[in-house]
Amino acid sequence: MGHNHFIKRGPPDHLPMYAAEAVGLMALAECKAVRVPEVINYGTDDAGAFLILERFDLQAPTSAASARLGRELAALHRKMWPQFGWPTDNFIGLSPQPNGMADDWTTFFAKQRLGFQLDLAEENGYTGRVTRRGRALIDRLPDLFGHRPRPSLLHGDFWSGNHAMLPDGTPVIFDPAVHYGDRECDLAMAALFGGFHPAFFDAYIEAWPMAAGWQDRWKVYQLYHVLNHLNLFGERYLAQAEALLAEL
Repeated sequence: MGHNHFIKRGPPDHLPMYAAEAVGLMALAECKAVRVPEVINYGTDDAGAFLILERFDLQAPTSAASARLGRELAALHRKMWPQFGWPTDNFIGLSPQPNGMADDWTTFFAKQRLGFQLDLAEENGYTGRVTRRGRALIDRLPDLFGHRPRPSLLHGDFWSGNHAMLPDGTPVIFDPAVHYGDRECDLAMAALFGGFHPAFFDAYIEAWPMAAGWQDRWKVYQLYHVLNHLNLFGERYLAQAEALLAEL
């Protein structure tokens, strides 16, 4: 089995994370837009929780594979749903990610993305400029967003470490935090930490151009992930969060 499968293992309390990852991968696979590892099984045994996935021989993407991924991600985002969110809560990294369904994107993002992370930041002792400016930003979201996106199926944790290429040039994605949201969220995270070839962005935008005002929206969407990193990894992300809030 070890040669044909990739196995994640953790303590028993990791089962909800593995289950959420499995459900997300199956939802992405069902769209047949981008290659993802097949889910073989998940559960618990005497050693703890486990998730068994199809094993890939991963390689760094070429410019051609990156361009193909841009087109395929645009196709994935065309999978729509009537509401924003997801039928169940899941995880972004090790952090809980609430996904209660909502009709309005601004309300959803304010409460279940920025608001949730700001609450965590307060619990973790970050009660200065980050939380004060963050609450003020939430009040300004209707003006900053300025558009009405349709609920697209998102990977949700789309940083460079969660994409690669197979030996035949097929792009693959994995480790999702799926939900239905503004498609720009995946693009914003891809741009946040770097690692994506410019051909990826060029191909995506050619397939589905951005709406006006995307630059400010991307910064808001990036703030969600920076706050999550602040809550997970500590003060090394504090300056980045404060800088984004100052810009916004």
